[in-house]
This record gives sequence, C-alpha cells and structure tokens, in this order.
Amino acid sequence: MTTAHSRRPGPRGPLGPRSARIIAGVGATAAVIGLVSACGASADDDKTPERRAFSLPGRTLTLDSDDSALDVVVSDRVKDVRVTRWFDGRTVLGGSPKVTWKQSAEGDKLTFRVKCSGLISNCSAKHRVVVPRGVAVTIVNRDGQVTASGFREPLKVRTADGSVTVRNSSGPLDLRSADGSVRTDGVTSKRVSAQSQDGSVWLELDAVPDRVRARSTDGSVNVGLPDARYRVDTKSVDGGVDVSVPRADDSPHHVSVRSVDGSITVRAAN
Repeated sequence: MTTAHSRRPGPRGPLGPRSARIIAGVGATAAVIGLVSACGASADDDKTPERRAFSLPGRTLTLDSDDSALDVVVSDRVKDVRVTRWFDGRTVLGGSPKVTWKQSAEGDKLTFRVKCSGLISNCSAKHRVVVPRGVAVTIVNRDGQVTASGFREPLKVRTADGSVTVRNSSGPLDLRSADGSVRTDGVTSKRVSAQSQDGSVWLELDAVPDRVRARSTDGSVNVGLPDARYRVDTKSVDGGVDVSVPRADDSPHHVSVRSVDGSITVRAAN
C-alpha cells in the first residue's frame, strides 16, 4: 500500500538575481521620476538662449505659440523680427524635449512649438519677440502668459490658459483670455476691447477713450478712466456694480461693461 505524503512549501529563501534586478530597476526609475518631478524646469535657467531674425515682407504678423510665455515689444531700431528663445526641459521614459520655430511661406506668421512627452515630462519655454514699428500683430497662445508693450498699431491677443498684460500702448486693443486675467497699464488707446473667461479684467487708461468694451465670466471687472464725462452701460449677474465717474447719456465716450459672477467697478484712473 502506497501512502501519499503532501508537500508543504518550505520557507522562502532570498530573492534570486533576476528579481533583485527588477526591484532595483523599479527603485531607480522611481528615484529618477521623483528627481525630475522635484526639480521643475524653468526657462529662466537657460543661460545660453537662442536668437534668430526673420524677415517680414508686409505690415502684419501673426504669432502662434503653444506652451510658452511670450513677451512682445515694438522697436524703432529693427527692420526684421528678432526672436530670443529660452528653454529648459527633461523627460523620463520618453523622447527628448524639442522646441521649434517656423516661418510661414508667406512670411507673415511665426509658429513656436514645444514637444515634451514621456512618462514624466517637465519643460519650460519663453520667447521674446521684437517687432518693427508699424506692424499690426495678432497673438494666439495656448498654455502661457502674454505680455506686450509699445504698440501704436492694432494688437489682437487670444490666449487659452494664460494671462494677458499690455503696457504703454496707444493702438486699438482686442484682448481675450480663456482661463486667465486681462490687464492694461499706461494705455492711451482710443478703442479697447477686453474679455476674460474664468479671470478678472483690470483696465488702466491714461487717455480718454472713444470706446471701451469689457467682459468677464467668473471674474471681476475694474476700469480706471481719466477725467471726463462718459456714457456708461453696465450689467452684472451675481455681482455688485460701482460707477463713480461723471456720466452723460450724450457723451461720445462709451464704456460698456458686463460681468457674470463678478463685480463691476468703473472709477477715476489712479
């Protein structure tokens, strides 16, 4: 008669070489991921920025950018468009970070792109664009703030997930931001249109305008105006309204302000 004896598993021994390598590899990867996550990329750390000049055949220019801060200024000293680019980036288990700049065949559009993909990626880019005097500029930027200054010419800005700030300009302004604030400072423009979705609008005007149009959804609107009489039209949904400038229904200076879920203030400029 044969008796069957059941085998009980014995105590586990030390890990084999392959298991040890796997655990070590996972630990090293986690350490690298933690290091990349902790050390955020910053374009300000780039001490050797790249520079390039682009010829401009006409008097209009479009700047189309993703994942970069833009600083756009006007100069009387240049005849072409001068671009300086700062970039810092790193990835884990992915392709190498890459930045590109490209001019359209017609020459009136510059496209800036940042490619930063991987299991963990961390990239930061910034462009400074110097534009010749007399050029009307349109800026389209996604995921990055925009600053602009010195414009006597029309300026149009559209941002998604980024703020807009315009300083020391006198040309017509058309500014819109989705998920970001809109602000002007030292502006003497006769016509200003400013709109923000999920952000505030703050306009400081240093000269009496002909037309101001300000809109905000989920954010306050604050408009500072020089001494004059204004035709003021306001409407706020779920927010207070305070208008303290002199008013006249027949004034040629029209100010129209709308806000949803935010207050409205129309006051004398500081």
